[in-house]
Amino acid sequence: MDLSSLLLFIPACFALNMAPGPNNLLSLHNASRYGLRTACVAGGGRLLAFSGMIALAALGLAVVLHTSEYLFLAIKVLGAGYLFYVAWQLWRAPVGEAALASEPSRGIWKLARQEFLVAAGNPKAILLFTAFLPQFVDVGSSTPVGEQFVYLGVLFLLLEWAAIAIYAGLGTYLQRWFERPGPRRVFNRVSASLLGCAGLGLLAARR
Repeated sequence: MDLSSLLLFIPACFALNMAPGPNNLLSLHNASRYGLRTACVAGGGRLLAFSGMIALAALGLAVVLHTSEYLFLAIKVLGAGYLFYVAWQLWRAPVGEAALASEPSRGIWKLARQEFLVAAGNPKAILLFTAFLPQFVDVGSSTPVGEQFVYLGVLFLLLEWAAIAIYAGLGTYLQRWFERPGPRRVFNRVSASLLGCAGLGLLAARR
């Protein structure tokens, strides 16, 4: 991969990483509720899901998803269902000081699993990797194609983690404001509505 391609890949990739979506919204919410470190570590669940998707794209297995209508439908229905479930949890989440104090603390493992399931439940992400990454692979290069996929994938994941940190930092910055019941309720319900809309968008998605 030459320098000109790299200079094109990085901003294009980071724009994809920073696009508002269910996972970035989760990082924002987790940071506002549990802190910056917890949100960043929990984001590792998303990176694990994306790593699997990049591997599928590199191996060409994503073509199966692209050609199988039923597999695509099954994954997107499950993914949308999970988004609706998370949205419902956020909508009903306690906001008062007493309610927050009595709410059981969620471990990093549970938050990471949530990030993983939200990312893995979006079949369009696999197709995105299939369509996006190969554009920057130089078939005529002396570097093997598989090795180029590894480089691009690692760079994508590093930029994704930067996006996680940025959204988590924003959530931490707003944490004090969200400690009040009114703003917390508004934030939870706006987040729930956006996740619900993301679920509807996923259901409407086509291959």
